[in-house]
Amino acid sequence: MAANFDFQAYVDRKKNPESEARGGFGDYAFSGDIRVLRQIQKLAPVRLVVEAGVRAFKTFQKNELLGRAVRMNRRQFPHFHDMVVECSETLTIPIPTIYVVENQSLNAGTFGTNEESFILMNSRLLDKFTPEQVKFVIGHECGHIHNSRVVYHTAAKFMAQGVGIYLKYASLPASMALAGWSRRGEITCDRAGMLCAGSLDVALSAMLKIAVGDKLSETIDLDEYVGQLDDMQQGLGRFSEIMASHPYLPKRVKALQLFAESDYWKSYIGESGGRPLDEIDREVEEIVKVL
Repeated sequence: MAANFDFQAYVDRKKNPESEARGGFGDYAFSGDIRVLRQIQKLAPVRLVVEAGVRAFKTFQKNELLGRAVRMNRRQFPHFHDMVVECSETLTIPIPTIYVVENQSLNAGTFGTNEESFILMNSRLLDKFTPEQVKFVIGHECGHIHNSRVVYHTAAKFMAQGVGIYLKYASLPASMALAGWSRRGEITCDRAGMLCAGSLDVALSAMLKIAVGDKLSETIDLDEYVGQLDDMQQGLGRFSEIMASHPYLPKRVKALQLFAESDYWKSYIGESGGRPLDEIDREVEEIVKVL
C-alpha cells in the first residue's frame, strides 16, 4: 500500500514544539538541529528541494536501492535483527525496515519519507564492525527516524551526491541551509547511536573505523585526532565543509565526548552529576558551525 505523504502536515507537526515530544525530536536531540530546521522550514527554496526529494525517492530512487538489497528480519540476519529490535525499544520507535546491500564501504543510510522510510546497511560494515559497533550504527540510523528527520535527510543526502533532479529547484542559499541543518542533525543521531550502544568508547571506536578502516582505527591516538580541530577551524579552509551533509569526523568525535559529560548521559548510565545539556549544546554549536 502506498504511503500517503502529506508534506504540509509534516511541516505543521514540526512547527509545533509541544507535539510529538519536542516537536518530533527526542529529548537528547542537539538544540542546534531543532533551531536550524525550524529556520529552514520558512525558506520556500528549501521546501521546493525537499518536495523534489520526495518525488525522486518515490519515482526511481527507492527501486534502484531496493533492487539490489536483502531485507533483514528474524530469518535473514537474525542476530542483527535482534539489535534493531533493541534499538527501536531504546528509542521507543516502531521496528524499522532494514536492508543489507553488497558494498565495500563502511557506511549505512536512512532514506524515504517519515511514513515510508528504511535503513540501508552496507555488507562490509556488518562484516568488519563488532556487534556493539553495529548497534551504534543502527542506533544512529534509527535516530533519523526517531527525530522525524527522514524527509529532509534524504533530500540533503541526494543533494550532496549531486542528483540531477534537484538542479532546477536548488539555489545556493537553499543548498547551504539544508546542508547546515544536516550537519547538525548528524550530532543528534550520533547521540541516538550512543544511547543504543550504551557506551562512549564503542561509539568512538565505530566512528574511527569509518574514518580509517577496521585495522588502522586500532592504532589511532584519540587525543591527537581530536586535536586536528584546531587546524580545521582556522583560515579559509574551514569553508570547505559548507556544502557537506555531515560534519568532519573529528567534530563529531568531540561532540560525542562533550555529550558524555552531560547530566543527561550521566543519568542515562545511572551516574550522578554532569553538566547541563544546554550548556553542552552551546559548546557543540561552536564546534559544528562553519560560518
